[in-house]
Amino acid sequence: MASSLRFASSLLLLIAPLSLLLVSSAISQTCKSQTFGTQSNATFANCVDLPTLGAFLHYTYDSSAAPNPTLTLAFIAPPASPDGWVAWAVNPTAPAMAGAQALVAFREANGSAMVKTYNIKSYRSIAVSPIAYEVLSRRAEFSGGVMTIFATLELPAGVAELNQVWQVGASVRNGVPVVHAFGLENLSSTGTLRLEVLVTGHQLRRVVE
Repeated sequence: MASSLRFASSLLLLIAPLSLLLVSSAISQTCKSQTFGTQSNATFANCVDLPTLGAFLHYTYDSSAAPNPTLTLAFIAPPASPDGWVAWAVNPTAPAMAGAQALVAFREANGSAMVKTYNIKSYRSIAVSPIAYEVLSRRAEFSGGVMTIFATLELPAGVAELNQVWQVGASVRNGVPVVHAFGLENLSSTGTLRLEVLVTGHQLRRVVE
């Protein structure tokens, strides 16, 4: 019995530093250290460590794209549960979820990740719908408990900054995301995305999608 207790104590001493190392690594991760999958290469000019929900945004704004400027992005966040959802949105009127033009990603019953568009008019009910911005491409990946949305949006000319909103939820019911929690981080997940960012050589990042 005494030898079993000594073995258990020794095992805990070995596991504890490893657990601390893993937690420290997760907490200290920044967008500049991220890699994604192995399907194809893409270059994003900028990345942002978003302040809540463990979320990150990589993006490139192309003001010279024709017929209108484009925003190409990769939004990364862990859903509130493995069966949950993540969302990134632009709100043309205010930094809030109501009125947001959202890209929402979750896993279907077969496990494949998908992205749908939602015009969020209220919290009471949402339905798949076109959004105010043309979505030129979209897809999602789920790996290691983290969801990534890849998308390209067409924006109006002359826009210097956007109201961005991001969110995570714990479940999807009958193919519809269930309303998220209303904790402090959930309610604080808004901000301003400045599009015209000076790009220098060291800021360019090769990202594997």
